[in-house]
Amino acid sequence: MSKTAIRALIVGAFALGATAAYAAASAPAQDQQSGQTPKGWNYEIKNGQRVPKGNRVTNPDGSWREEVRQGNCVTVKEKTANGEYKETRQCNHS
Repeated sequence: MSKTAIRALIVGAFALGATAAYAAASAPAQDQQSGQTPKGWNYEIKNGQRVPKGNRVTNPDGSWREEVRQGNCVTVKEKTANGEYKETRQCNHS
C-alpha cells in the first residue's frame, strides 16, 4: 500500500470517529428539547400525540369551534358540519 492510501485511510478513520463522538454528545441535548413544543406551533405533544393548543369543542355533527389565545389576541377558528371554515382574530390593546 502506498503512503498516500495509508494517509487517506487514517484521515477517514479519524473523521468517522469524530462524527460518532459528535452524534453521541448531541443526543442528550435533543432529548431535553423533546418534552417541550417550540413557540409558534399550534399544537403541543402529549403522550406522543399532537394536541391542539386551543380550547376546541367538537359537536356530534362534526362541526367544531376553537379559541387560541396569544397575548392580548384571540383567534377563533370555526368549521361547520358541511365543511365551511371561518377564522377571526381580535386583539384588545389596553
